[in-house]
Amino acid sequence: MHSEITFKVKHLMISTVTGFFKTFNVEAETDGDDFTTVANFNFTADIDSIDTNNEQRDTHLKYADFFNAVANPQLKFVGNTYEADGEDATIKGTLTIAGTTQPITLHASFGGIVIDPYGQTKAGFTVTGKLSRKAFNLTWSAVTEAGNVVVGDEIKINAEVQLIKQP
Repeated sequence: MHSEITFKVKHLMISTVTGFFKTFNVEAETDGDDFTTVANFNFTADIDSIDTNNEQRDTHLKYADFFNAVANPQLKFVGNTYEADGEDATIKGTLTIAGTTQPITLHASFGGIVIDPYGQTKAGFTVTGKLSRKAFNLTWSAVTEAGNVVVGDEIKINAEVQLIKQP
């Protein structure tokens, strides 16, 4: 409810398109209550929930040119290591998109832990990273008559994540 996963990519190399996933799941298992050690960190997003504020583009992203949502309904990140340095952390793991798995390093900023008005313990993070879409075999592109590339290679990731402590 209080989390969002967004991405940005250059369009025609002159502007940036922002997209997000409406349906996703994030789980983190810690050895303690302070997030200095995270044993497991997993993230999945449903490809059918992609939204770039353009229905035609969203439909194209779900086809085989990009994510191939029929064969690969989710993208998945599995964290292997979490290294905390104060409020900053590095999360290393593997990301699987459209059937291709690659290592990736993400950067996290720990926002803190609070108990909300309903007695739930919550932790907040900002997670950022970059990836090459071509490394995941997402190679569709086109060139305009003027020679501009339609879709850039670099994808910027930003996640605002609020986790709820489970008993």
